[in-house]
Amino acid sequence: MSRQMGDGHRLFLQNMMTNGIVSAAQAGMLHKKCCELHGGQEKIDDFINVVNTHLQPLFMHIRKGMSEEDGQEHFVLVNMAETDITRMAADYAENELELFRKIMDLIVESDSGSASSTAILNSADKLISKKLKKKEAELVLNKFVQDKWLKEQDGEYTLSVRCIVEMEPYMRTIYQDMIKVCYVCHNIALQCQVCENPSCEIKVHLPCVARYFRARSDPHCPACNDFWPHEIPEMQAPQSQSSQNLPSSSKENTAPTQTRRSRRV
Repeated sequence: MSRQMGDGHRLFLQNMMTNGIVSAAQAGMLHKKCCELHGGQEKIDDFINVVNTHLQPLFMHIRKGMSEEDGQEHFVLVNMAETDITRMAADYAENELELFRKIMDLIVESDSGSASSTAILNSADKLISKKLKKKEAELVLNKFVQDKWLKEQDGEYTLSVRCIVEMEPYMRTIYQDMIKVCYVCHNIALQCQVCENPSCEIKVHLPCVARYFRARSDPHCPACNDFWPHEIPEMQAPQSQSSQNLPSSSKENTAPTQTRRSRRV
């Protein structure tokens, strides 16, 4: 018999429903606060399992996901009732959804796992449903970022943690063989390095590259053992729970971390 949800579990779920996604550090702080206010000594994974058990009839689930940029874990509240992009239909117009599909196409088909603002705005002028003017497309792009479907840095757009976690079934169905997983962490890999051996060509996330090769002065591919010719990114220090505020309903802590970019292929 499953455990009943207490007030602490409800407070945690309420925050997840408000934010949609929180970092693992923020989730840890929230879990601690919930236990302090309402009692309980469960580990966070057991605590979230109780919440997920009661979310199951509602076709919702709290899942873990990893940021491709810095390797930090996040918790995402996922709608399990839908497995494709139609879950966004309530918040976006038909032509905005079509634009989002085109953005996903650009990102998945790129070597860098990103799409430039120029390429995205050009595609907005070729929509079948209803074309978007440049200013309109820019506003929609900003909304995708604010709603945590995309991330933007220096005019380059990437899929957010929330998008990859929620849209994974859709991406695997639509892009099939184009979608590869990281050899190290086994999550979908878009921003990554690729083994240059034509018979291997495994993909590894940049943070996973940094972790895997950090103690290796002569790096070799973990699959085929060929020399790994790419620049090895620097390890990023994990953010401590004490350095972050509790999640708020207004925004996610999305401050970018600085990394030494490696060559991608």
